[in-house]
Order: sequence, then C-alpha cells, then structure tokens
Amino acid sequence: MSGHSDGPITIHPVKDKNDLREFVELAYRLNRGDPAWVPPLKGEVYGLLTPGKNPWFEHGKAQYFLARRDGRTIGRISAHIDELALAQPVEQGMGPGTGNWGLLEAEDGAVAAALIGAAEDWLRGQGMTRALGPLSISIWDEPGLLVEGFDEPPTIMLGHNSALYQGWIEGAGYRPVKQLKNFAVEIVDGFPPLVNRIVAAGEKNERIRIRRVDKKKFDAEAALIMGILNDAWSGNWGFVPLTDSEIAYVGKKLKDIVFEDLIRVAELDGEPVAFMIVLPDINQLLIDMDGSLLPFNWAKLLWWLRKPQSKRLRVPLMGVVGKLQNSRMASTLAFMMIEYIRRDGVTKFGATQGDIGWVLDDNQGMNAVADAINATVNRVYQIYDKPL
Repeated sequence: MSGHSDGPITIHPVKDKNDLREFVELAYRLNRGDPAWVPPLKGEVYGLLTPGKNPWFEHGKAQYFLARRDGRTIGRISAHIDELALAQPVEQGMGPGTGNWGLLEAEDGAVAAALIGAAEDWLRGQGMTRALGPLSISIWDEPGLLVEGFDEPPTIMLGHNSALYQGWIEGAGYRPVKQLKNFAVEIVDGFPPLVNRIVAAGEKNERIRIRRVDKKKFDAEAALIMGILNDAWSGNWGFVPLTDSEIAYVGKKLKDIVFEDLIRVAELDGEPVAFMIVLPDINQLLIDMDGSLLPFNWAKLLWWLRKPQSKRLRVPLMGVVGKLQNSRMASTLAFMMIEYIRRDGVTKFGATQGDIGWVLDDNQGMNAVADAINATVNRVYQIYDKPL
C-alpha cells in the first residue's frame, strides 16, 4: 500500500455518479495484489449499491463515504439502516436502534478509523444507538469480516478482505458478537457409513420424497424455496425476512447459475418442508476477469454455463421448516438431500469438494451435520458491534 503522504485525511459523502464510480473502483485497486481476492462483476456491485435496482432499498437506506488524501481516494465505507432489521427482536441480534456499516476498504489504519468514525456519526444522526458490522449491505449479501482462511479464494457469494482489517476494526472499539463458519468437505468418495445408513433408512420411508426442482416453473419453485427459507431461518440470530421483491430479485440473479441436478426439495406427506441449493463455483472464472465481461468474458461465461465443470460446489442455503427443526426427521432429510446432490455433483459437474456456509457458530443442527460428513472449517467470518 504505497503512496502515503502527510496530507490530512478528508471524508466525503458519495454525491454523484463519479463519486460512486470511485467507490466501486477502489476495491479493485486496493485488492489487486491479493491472489485470493476474486474481483466481483462490476455490474453486480452497482446493482447492489443502487436504489431502484436493489429492492433492499425499499426498506433500507444507505450513505456511502470516500476518504481522500491529497486528492486521491484512499478508502471507502457504507453506513446503512434496514427498517426490517429494526423491527426484529433484540435477542436475535438486530432490533431497535441497531444500524450497520460495511464495504470497508482502506489503505491504512488511520484511514479505516476515520471512515468507521464517519459511518458511526451518520448512524447516530439517524437516531441509532448501536453499530453492527460489517454487512455488505444486508445480512443476506456478504455478512462479517474474514478472520480465518485468507490463503485461498472464496467460492461464489463469499467475501474476502485484507487480514489487516481485523486489528483496525477491533482498534476502533468493536467486539465480536457472532462467528459465521464455512466448511469444506471432500465429496468424491462419499460420506461415512453412518450417513449412508440414515439415507438408506430415509429411502424406505414412504412419507418422504426428495425431488429436483423444475426450472420450467422457476418462479414458482423460487417462491416455494424462499418461503421455506423465511420460515426455517426466522429464529436464527441476525435474521431479517426477505420481501417478495427481494425473492424475485434473488431468483433473477441466480437463474443462470442454478441447475436442476444441484437443488433438491424434500417433501413430507406431500408437503414441501426442506430444501438445499448448491451452486457451481463461478468464482473460478471471475478471478481472471477483473470485474468485467468485456470484450470476450461474456462468451467464456456463457460457454461455461452451458455445462459447468466445477471442482468446488457451494451450498449457500439450506433450510428445514421450523416445526421439524432439531428432529431426527430434519437430519434425515438433510443427509438425503446432501447425498443426492453429492452424487450428481461428482458425476455431472466433476466436483471434488463441497463448500458449506455460512453456518452460525451456535447452529447446533448444521454443525452436527457438518461433523457427520467430516467437513472441516476453512473460513471464519466475524460480526462485530459497538454501542454508539
């Protein structure tokens, strides 16, 4: 991180398109030297940050800030408030008075401190009494700061940041509130005998049906899955419900990278009660594209999406309806979905490794499932808070 000088650090709210472009571009400049950083597609980043494109803004508001020194942009941060998060019960991590910040990028610790201070001032001005972060921008996007697992690139939809940021954030008075874990598991040879026995027993149970999704009925399937998700996760720490327009938006974004062989819905007595979504790791392509699909990256991407071969597959989301949670049936359904997708992942996508996450550190059910399939933690994200 070169180019330091003695000029004062000044903080500027993002006011126009040029400011926003600097906000977006800075991440590419500061992280270019990190071999494990995967440059996101710039179109996706602008989509995340822009009211009218990202339906989060229907219930949230954000202010972005740039840090400059001697006319150069040397840092950025977002500060934001989500009305749906404010309406959540306090004991679940969000609740009244809790604002958020995220998307931090900074050349050095002094810049980070100035930016965090600016975000806190904005949140205080909005009547907030606690800052919880980093979140970019909602809990459903990229929550938490990477604190373990810096050496390899993340899979699709997982964040990555400099190892220096942890000290800078803790130095600004933040204390850890929650850890989110990501697991890696070797999948070629299948799972331990215990898991196979549970799957075999489930297959004999006539009440259970595990099915693939039907991409021809994509919108209905997406709504069905997200309905289960809102129910399954509603008791989780940090939960904020997804609105109908967010569900439609997520569906549209994922449509090109979801494959029928990699998604399962579990039905019990004919009622859909659980689901598992697995995505091929598009990051293996993005890592060399520098955020742009032009001029030829479109073609590469479209060609890959026709029949993706992906060494790593990521499980970003799975859920079982609340009434079945912590039951033996829930774990049977989970193991059946995991095993069926594992088989298709290995034979049809050339996968050798599964990536499961993130999982809350106190989610006993999911941690037990990870343990049973011999998964090991390969990345840890930390969420912090501080009274304002």
